[in-house]
Amino acid sequence: MVIGVPREVHRHEHRVGLTPFALSRLVQQGHTVCVETRAGEEAHFHDRDYERVGAQIVYTAEEAYRRADLVCRVGMLTADDLDLVRPGSIVCGFQHLAVAPREVIARLLELETTLISYELIRTEHGARPVLVPFSEMGGRLAIQLAAHHLQVESGGRGVLLGNLPGVPPPTVLILGAGGVGTSAARLALAMGAHVIVLDEDLEKLAAVNRCLGDQVVTVLAAEERLAQYTPIADVVIGAVLIPGERAPFLVTEKMVRSMKKGSVIVDVSIDQGGCVETSRPTTLDAPTFRVHGVVHYCVPNMTASIARTASRALAHAALPYLLELAGKGLDRALAEDAGLAAGTSIVRGKVAQRTLAAALGVEVTPIHGPFEGGRS
Repeated sequence: MVIGVPREVHRHEHRVGLTPFALSRLVQQGHTVCVETRAGEEAHFHDRDYERVGAQIVYTAEEAYRRADLVCRVGMLTADDLDLVRPGSIVCGFQHLAVAPREVIARLLELETTLISYELIRTEHGARPVLVPFSEMGGRLAIQLAAHHLQVESGGRGVLLGNLPGVPPPTVLILGAGGVGTSAARLALAMGAHVIVLDEDLEKLAAVNRCLGDQVVTVLAAEERLAQYTPIADVVIGAVLIPGERAPFLVTEKMVRSMKKGSVIVDVSIDQGGCVETSRPTTLDAPTFRVHGVVHYCVPNMTASIARTASRALAHAALPYLLELAGKGLDRALAEDAGLAAGTSIVRGKVAQRTLAAALGVEVTPIHGPFEGGRS
């Protein structure tokens, strides 16, 4: 199979879809990998690194797309990318189709594209193996960013995200007890903050307690409890995920108005639309804005700022599935791997994911196999 690795063109997207290490494994299996020149440069993977492990360097994005049976990306395709995609090819990446422009999805259907959504791939036990490392990174990064933006020079209250003798610790309110929320709680707790985690799933809250101990306050989520805790929070971390769907608004503008001036919201859910009513997507060069005196950080591709680490984590997690697709072909890979099938949103121009089909108002076309009925 021919695999293409184009350079990401989203604003301030520094990550790359395949690292030299992962690429070498595909080459060893007899596949041809075409990497667009400078595709990995901002993550400090250079053309010579790819060439050394057997990649073919191509000099236009068109060649990286047109030659490829399978395209390895990080983020969703842009409207400009769609002019380059070869009809009938497979495209892998974090798609976030719940917030993707409908004209982009319509064009993908016309091109009879197969779209693998990394965020939806799951194991037989329900874990999301490609998403997990990004949840870990996102949670830790959210706390680092919150600590920075609490500083006066960054528009914050001038609060240290830590615990000093005689000074009450700041309060970090985390919405969601999944991977992002647990990772954020772990680091906030280690820094000495007072940590409150809200979730509607009691089992997830119990898992946080088992993992981090009784120093973390866990609370069953409800609107009145959110209204109670947001005014005392120095930091709010939005870590809500409903796979394949838009994140719900949990924090209303009224709640934001009740927060302390100079407090910080980091809405990690912004890549799925955000869970704070006042959130809107920002970029790494202008990551924050203020509403009612509260600093909002809402960068959808926040791990692009740690591009080398993020690219390596992505390649390691996605490699088993890329080897399956390239080695077995699409039909056999989907028939034999229920988790990969769960992450397949579109197959040859047909919508295979129920939530996407409902949003578009079209019929879902199930992927037939032993996993039928186990789709997201």
